[in-house]
Amino acid sequence: MDMNFMSSRTAPGNAAPQPLPDLRGMTLPELGAFAVAHGEPVYRGRQLAAWVHARGVGSVERMTDLPEALRARLASQAAITSLHVAHRAEADGGDTIKYLLACADGSTVESVFMRYDDGRRSVCVSTQVGCAMACSFCATGLAGLTRNLTAAEIVDQVHAVQRDLGERVNHVVFMGMGEPLANYDATVRAVRLLAAPYGLRLSARHLTVSTVGLAPQIDRLAGERLPITLAVSLHAATDAVRSRLVPINRQFPLDVLLAACRRYGDATRRRLTFEYVLLAGENDGADDARALGARLRGLLGHVNLIPWNPVPGMPHRRPSASAISRFARTVGGYGVATTVRLERGVEIMAACGQLRRAQTPGIRPRRIAPAVG
Repeated sequence: MDMNFMSSRTAPGNAAPQPLPDLRGMTLPELGAFAVAHGEPVYRGRQLAAWVHARGVGSVERMTDLPEALRARLASQAAITSLHVAHRAEADGGDTIKYLLACADGSTVESVFMRYDDGRRSVCVSTQVGCAMACSFCATGLAGLTRNLTAAEIVDQVHAVQRDLGERVNHVVFMGMGEPLANYDATVRAVRLLAAPYGLRLSARHLTVSTVGLAPQIDRLAGERLPITLAVSLHAATDAVRSRLVPINRQFPLDVLLAACRRYGDATRRRLTFEYVLLAGENDGADDARALGARLRGLLGHVNLIPWNPVPGMPHRRPSASAISRFARTVGGYGVATTVRLERGVEIMAACGQLRRAQTPGIRPRRIAPAVG
């Protein structure tokens, strides 16, 4: 059972406060078992699921079909994670919104909402407060890792956006702050909760989980048989370059990583996405493109090229448009499907690699009052 350690009941003596069960992080069977354990019929679990997962409420007072006495007991016996929107910044005419969300312990994470003309309403969620991967081009890892998020905190990022905008989200990408597969259990639980028929009912095919390349966890994820999209951050086609840009490569070099990717494709029959941030003069040359095409030829996947988004204080440069086009053509020449990502929210530091844990300097986002419920 996923627990919210920030909400707690007082323990006797000098013992540390004991965490309350977090309803936001529970599955339907767990909610039913929770109801029964507290002297209620099992169907109360379905009612709780409708409120915390389908409707996304943040307080038991809103659960109007529950008896008042039960609501009073729940208020002292359970927690419901409900992140507070501390700041927001808009770009692209309001179609891209970056949220700074505050957790109950004062930690903050960033999430990004993106609205597209084709009907997609997508949220990029974080899985950790900070990140330990230390990729050389990414802002999130500059301050290191503080802690993992709970499944409830991951899921409530989607609810927080929906509460703020009044729009239904239909795509979720686990590409925000942190390494999702380093917080494996909470990430997989969040995926299942988002796709659950008693919750937001998101299509699993509209859920994308990103990883910097934790090979054992990729194998483990293949065994979950989840029809999600796995996005693997490559960023280089040789171990010498990748180990400099992505330090985890020293532990799981490219041969090990790509072997895990092949096993994942074989097990799931799902096409992988290979993310590749283009850095001028570092990994965007003709030799790099040929090496990438040769490595990925015949593998079930496609390459998503991401021209580097500037991060103050980092010594990288964005390639020219012509260099990006040449790189894409060369990789495509090996029979590897290749696209260049359309970046959103660069001016508000909301694009790939730009997320931090605090309000971005120079941006004047609208301050939001705490949400009711």
